[in-house]
Amino acid sequence: MAGLANVFGYGAMTNHQNDIRNSRSIMIIGMNPAENHPISMQHILTAKEVNRALIISVDPRFTKTSAFANKYVRIRSGTDVAFVYGLINIILANGWEDKKFIAERTYDFETFRNEIAKYDPDTASDITGASKEDLLWVARTLAENRPGTVIWAMGGTQHNHGTGVVRTYCHLQMVLGNMGVPGGGTDVFRGHDGIQGVTDVGGGPETLPGYYGVGETAWKHWAKVWDVPYEWLLARFKSKAMMEKPGFTVARWYEGVLLDAKELGQEANLKAVFFMGHSTNSMQQMDRVKKALEKVELIVDIDPFVTNTAVLPDRKDGIYLLPAATNYEAAGSATNTNRDLQWRQKIVDPVYESRPDLTIMVDLAERLGFKKQFIHNMKGDWKGVPATPMSEKDKYVKALPEQTIEDVLREINMGCLSIGYVGQTPERLKRQQEWGHVFDIKTKKAVGGPVDGEQWGLPWPCWTDKHPGSAILYRTDIPVAQGGAGFRAVWGPTAPDGKTMLSADGSAPKDGPTKGYPAQKDYAVDLTGESIKLALAEGRNPYGNGRARFNSWNIAADPFPIHREPIHSPRPDLIVKWPTYDDVKEHYRVPQPYKSMQKPEWVKSFPLILTTGRVVEMEGGSAPQRTSSWLVELNPEMYIEMHPKVAADHNLRHGEMCWVETPEDMDAKPSRIKVKVKITKRVGPDTVFLPFHWGGVFEGNSLAHKFPEGTAPFSIGESANTVTTYGYDRVTQMQETKTSLCRVKKA
Repeated sequence: MAGLANVFGYGAMTNHQNDIRNSRSIMIIGMNPAENHPISMQHILTAKEVNRALIISVDPRFTKTSAFANKYVRIRSGTDVAFVYGLINIILANGWEDKKFIAERTYDFETFRNEIAKYDPDTASDITGASKEDLLWVARTLAENRPGTVIWAMGGTQHNHGTGVVRTYCHLQMVLGNMGVPGGGTDVFRGHDGIQGVTDVGGGPETLPGYYGVGETAWKHWAKVWDVPYEWLLARFKSKAMMEKPGFTVARWYEGVLLDAKELGQEANLKAVFFMGHSTNSMQQMDRVKKALEKVELIVDIDPFVTNTAVLPDRKDGIYLLPAATNYEAAGSATNTNRDLQWRQKIVDPVYESRPDLTIMVDLAERLGFKKQFIHNMKGDWKGVPATPMSEKDKYVKALPEQTIEDVLREINMGCLSIGYVGQTPERLKRQQEWGHVFDIKTKKAVGGPVDGEQWGLPWPCWTDKHPGSAILYRTDIPVAQGGAGFRAVWGPTAPDGKTMLSADGSAPKDGPTKGYPAQKDYAVDLTGESIKLALAEGRNPYGNGRARFNSWNIAADPFPIHREPIHSPRPDLIVKWPTYDDVKEHYRVPQPYKSMQKPEWVKSFPLILTTGRVVEMEGGSAPQRTSSWLVELNPEMYIEMHPKVAADHNLRHGEMCWVETPEDMDAKPSRIKVKVKITKRVGPDTVFLPFHWGGVFEGNSLAHKFPEGTAPFSIGESANTVTTYGYDRVTQMQETKTSLCRVKKA
């Protein structure tokens, strides 16, 4: 298993949204599902109304979700670790922890307990701004109303220690024994359709599909899947070292253009950038993104709509817009936040010159010289699907045959053994679509018909084409054959300190070995599937039955998560006690400064905390939504939410224009945007809020004239990410858009 990355990353949902209906308490922290996930909010409200579940909303801003909550707790942005550890200390002080679960199914709890003792209620209250009374109320409520779930989104992840934040949510659920049970778990709501699937199939620069990493073992596994020689893959890289080195992240690709090549983890700067279903107004430090877009030799933007990418840079050539088909114009599978796969039927043929993503990728593969290898596992009829431009007569309406689209999923089934992406065949997904009426809305389990016993979407791990899928991870009260499993045991039978990493006797899925056991040898690289079948035949889960880790020793930054003040912190006194990380010379091929960027004096000139988020009418960069007259009518323009005191202190009235300025870390002058004032008590007097969906205006100047004729959206506005400042997660390099410092001025 050497060279394979850890599977089931920190972003994976352990349960599913429908399962929230089984919860008796629901803590929603760093997210606003009433606006961001309104369909999912129905499950939360059902739990409240039918199951008497208590809802706790923890957020720097009183959101529409907070209005539905039994309890709202306002915390300072970026202090989640201290808040959760404050809760855990109260739980432990009162003996409310699940002692049996901790003893039998977790690793290194006592060290963890000693590490977090410093977050007593007084300390947690001082750091977070939440009262000790609120901390006690939340801790008691969670302890007395089990099972309970913790739900988060980007408000938890988009911090410079976001990985640590998410781990503390998991630790809370481990302490309460809420893992592996219906109504419990840790549930991250993905921001976009298909984001979970993108992650699963290697959308990040540090893994191949299935979270296999980029080491030699991983490359050799996928060489077998793709049926190409490993040596051929190796020859496409400058060196083996470069082949096995994580690439640039989407969060900081532009530094590969702007920094001197001597500062990069490679010999040359980036020369071109491809955007595919991603808009630049979703990217932090957008002023630096703009500079990079003006410097690269080639920009390609693949999207159904003209995005901010095309109009942001000041240049007259080198930008190519490729019209992509929407999901209504192409068939294929998609994986949602529940780890569910669903098959989509094509509704209409692609309009005008738009083409499905896969067709565009095949064209690209041909031009880069590896079309033959790229389509090797696609067995459909390729006649009439040339990669060269089609004739005027064809008008680009010829699409890839559906069998070819199916073969893409079959290739995933063949290779993604590590996470059990095996049994979700096109045939099974289509059959579930046909029999969707027999699935229970609360359990997602089918009753009757040819899909009897299956979980809707065959959520991974789904180990064979007979396996029902695992709707709830780490569940031991059902057999492996029905989706049961313990915690992963992929780190070996013992930890570095010699303690066992296998679960205690009796803590195992039903009808299998009662003791913990390691992962099945070679299960993740055995293309015959025999290793997986052998484990299942013995009632064992292929990835073993181990212990959940309080101490993640292989996360060098913080084996135990700790509170670290945001780089842009309003509390100079706490920077001394809880500093950020040391600077890192190279991380994903770029230097990543931390302490050298943290300036305690900034708060004197920029006294307000800036945070960002979504509104219900828009989504992401919102190129599609801002071209809809109906949605624009509901939310027509970019704005800033500020407390009445902040407005009064700056002589601002509701509806007036103001400048928002933030300290720019690379240049002398501040970054700034011009937006309309919205006065509200949703935010406290220390915080302002910006929605991040707008684009087409940059630092007060309209870019509407730069859109191709007839493509400008009905609404343009400043991008919040022009003024979001430097800050990136120490592990994933996720951008920190939830905690900056700013000031406001009357325009």
